[in-house]
Amino acid sequence: MTVYENVALVKEIAKDALDAKKMLEEVELADHMQNFPSELSGGEQQRVSIARALAKNPKILLCDEPTGALDSETGVLVLKLLLSMARNYGKTIVVVTHNQNIAKMADVVIRVKNGKIKSYEEQPVPMTADEVEW
Repeated sequence: MTVYENVALVKEIAKDALDAKKMLEEVELADHMQNFPSELSGGEQQRVSIARALAKNPKILLCDEPTGALDSETGVLVLKLLLSMARNYGKTIVVVTHNQNIAKMADVVIRVKNGKIKSYEEQPVPMTADEVEW
């Protein structure tokens, strides 16, 4: 399947799926819609996965190290997109990360150690993606 077909496939499982083209534009892959995943870099493949997950239009999105394999510029793009989904579409985004700087963007930070919650902190003024240091 092409990148576009891969993201558009969610319309078959999600009744209120978002537009695949729009989601690919959001992750800056509009120029790659007719490519196959094997023709993309690892970071581009990861952004296709994020576009597909967002296209499902979930209420809650669980992200495990969503910027782990990305360069800093693309990582900021992905973080901005996730934040936009939370703010503009009313989504709950849960990001699991070891990057303490990314945690500074969160409204709430829950630190877990050995499967147990160690701390819970609300951040009244979280950083923006552009302020996060890589």
